[in-house]
Amino acid sequence: MNDTTPPTVWTPDGEKPASAEPARPTEEALIEAIATVFDPEIPVNIYELGLIYAIEINEGGAVKVEMTLTAPACPSAQELPEQVEQAVLGVPGVTSCTVETVWDPPWDPSRMSEEARLQLNMF
Repeated sequence: MNDTTPPTVWTPDGEKPASAEPARPTEEALIEAIATVFDPEIPVNIYELGLIYAIEINEGGAVKVEMTLTAPACPSAQELPEQVEQAVLGVPGVTSCTVETVWDPPWDPSRMSEEARLQLNMF
């Protein structure tokens, strides 16, 4: 018997061919994951603070995030990029993540979302 039908794998969403490529992560899913990371000194997530400058997703699921900090001497300079990396790696379809801390352009409060400004009474 020569069956050329590919095997299937059961998932909660239904059966899929076993050879199906994992779904490419969406920008929305990545933003949602990044928004779980908070600066320990500011009660607003880093996405709403405007610390994320760019999110790049390649076809293979590799993600690159460019972020900054509120100041070069930020006490969380080591841990925030690591937390972003771990949050992104938890998104289905992500195969790898690189987080680059950039300083140009420098962060300033104008990068904050309206929601962040309201939370911090900065309007």
